Parts: sequence; C-alpha cells; structure tokens
Amino acid sequence: MTEPTAPTAPTEPTAPSQLLSPSGTAASGIGPALPPERLLLGPGPSPVHADVLAAQARGMVGHLDPWFLEVTDQIADQLRQVFRTGNRLTYAVSGTGSAGMETAVVNTVEPGDTVIVGVNGVFGGRIADTARRAGAEVVVLEEAWGRTFAPERIAEALADHPEARMVALVHAETSTGANQPLADIGALGADTDTLLLVDSVTGLAGVPLEVDEWHLDVVYSGTQKCLSVPPGLAPITFSPKAEAVISARETPVRSWYLDVAAIQRYWGAERAYHHTAPISALLGLHEGLRRGLAEGLEARWARHAEVGGLFQEHIQDRDAELLADARARLPQLTTLAWPDHLDEAQLRRRLLDEHGIEVGGGIGPFAGRAWRVGLMGEAATHATVDRLLDAIDELLEG
Repeated sequence: MTEPTAPTAPTEPTAPSQLLSPSGTAASGIGPALPPERLLLGPGPSPVHADVLAAQARGMVGHLDPWFLEVTDQIADQLRQVFRTGNRLTYAVSGTGSAGMETAVVNTVEPGDTVIVGVNGVFGGRIADTARRAGAEVVVLEEAWGRTFAPERIAEALADHPEARMVALVHAETSTGANQPLADIGALGADTDTLLLVDSVTGLAGVPLEVDEWHLDVVYSGTQKCLSVPPGLAPITFSPKAEAVISARETPVRSWYLDVAAIQRYWGAERAYHHTAPISALLGLHEGLRRGLAEGLEARWARHAEVGGLFQEHIQDRDAELLADARARLPQLTTLAWPDHLDEAQLRRRLLDEHGIEVGGGIGPFAGRAWRVGLMGEAATHATVDRLLDAIDELLEG
C-alpha cells in the first residue's frame, strides 16, 4: 500500500498567542492551542509516540476512498492479532472506550434479558447502568474494591439464573488496579448460550488477553491506554456466538449510531456508508497497532509486567500502600495510598506543577486517599519509573 504524501507543516504565527482577556471576553485574536510539556502517568491517556502523532497529521482522504478502505481492512486484521482472535466482527468503534461499552451492551441485550454484572469498581457499575438502560434485568454481584471474582462465584450466579443472557466483567479495573482472571470463567459458559462480555479498556496490549482461548464473546477496549494512541476509538470484537445473538434480535438496537449490523456494512465487504469514519484517528490507530505488533505482543506484556512490578516494589519503600489485591494486581495501573499525614491532592498538584508529571487521583471509595499511576504503552520504561520516583522523592523531602 502506498504511503500518502505528508502535508506541508503549517507556519507558526510570529505574534504571541492571545487567548482570553482577564475579563473573559475574546481579545484581539486567539493564538494556537499549544499543550504544555507533560509526562502522562495517570489512568489515561498515555504518552503517544511521535510516529503515531505524525500518522494522524498526514494528508486527508475520503472515508470511502479505496486506499483508506484498505487501511481499515489492515486495522481490523491488526486488531484480531492484538485481541488474539479470529472473530470476523472486529473493528474500531468511532468513539472512546465508553462508546465501546455501549456498543457491546446495546447490541447484545434486549428488554427483559437477565444480565449478571460483576461490580468491583466504577466500570463494572457503568456496565450495569448501561444494561439497565437497555431494558435488562440486572443481577449485580459485588466484590470489594481491589479484589476480583472467583469462578465459583460466577458459577453460583449462573446456577441461580440459568436464563441469563450474559455475564459481564471488567478485565482491568481502572478505578482499582485489579486484574480479573478470565480463563476459568470463560470456560463456564463455553458450551452454553450465555455470553461473556469483557471490558478490557485498560487491559488490551498491557496484560495477557486471549479472546478465543478463553471463550470471551464480546470484548471492547480503548486506544488511549496500553496501545498509546490518542483517545477517540474503541477496538471491539464479537464472537460467532455473539453475532448469532445480534442476528436473532426481536427488537431494534437502542442506538442508531452504535448499531453493529449497520456499521459492519462499512467495515465489511459491502462498504456502505453509515457515518463518516474518523479518518485521522484511524490512521493513528493503524500506526500504533503496527508499532505494537512489531514489538511483539508477548514482549509488550512482559515489558509492562517488569516495569509495573519495579515501580510497585520501590514505591512501597516510600511508605505507600498498594490497594489492589496482591494476587491480582495490574502492572500497568497501580492504585496506592499515602500515609494519612500527607495530602495526596496537594502532592499530585505539586508533581504536575513542579515536575510536569500527571498522575490520577482516586475515584469512588478511593477518592481523596489514592493515586492511580499508569505505566502504559510508551510510559512503560525504566527511565519513566526513575523520573517518577526521583520527583516523588523531592516532593516527600520538601
């Protein structure tokens, strides 16, 4: 496939940027929005390689241009490799990871369906909320924040609710740093009509994810985490079993924009117009996937595991408490609490102001006491850990 010619870089204005006057009214002119230098080590977005940014700045083509349709074919194939699946219905939703969540739920759930949702953090709760909005009867299984669900717990829920259309779990819970084991749970429903839906927004390309081997039926992710691509797209894949459920629907999907049957006519052989694809974002995803696959998926998992483990080991030497269960702890997203005498919000702000490093605060029960530190994608390096720990040491000594 021929690379498009890169456009000429725009000329920077010579006049100083003028944004808003102190009164909040427009001044004589508005200059370009020039982001400050930041090292992004929060729960997302993660740092983006220059090659990905350059790919997004290439010349514009139409979303039905034959060249661009070949790009989308390559993206779908790259996503199958990253998801470890042969699923035909694999593509990138035009929207962030939350759009992936809604796509996954509203296409597979009909009013009156029973859906079992594991809630051990914010994002399990969002799946439950979305399923209710789709008309489902939601059975919530709760687990403590930072912990995961045992297969026996899911098996018991399925025995109590044999009519369940779906079980939904979060693979990598961004609010807690917990890594949900899935292989044994997937095996529970492999020979049944019950679907297993998985949120892997923070998991994909950061920790092992085997869609086919683990019998996962619907899995969605986001680009801005371990793929290190700007936010705006949601990789998603549906198993043949999930496709059959969608095909047998008796009611319309409760979203025109996210209706898989219509969208797949664009991503599939028909190439029919549904909505204007986000061309530049997809070019960035193509480059991010290309870089990730060139590294090797197993090597990328190992890099995240090594770097995350290194940080978690050394941050505890600074009296930080790790909040996720040690038996199921994500390496790429660490939740930690500082001793009570330290103001975590003040520390985070100083880290940003004095060192240009962004980390996230806690949400839900962790709000006001936790940091969420992301070492995802391009940030998963020893140099990043060294810089972060050196900056933290300065803050703690000051």
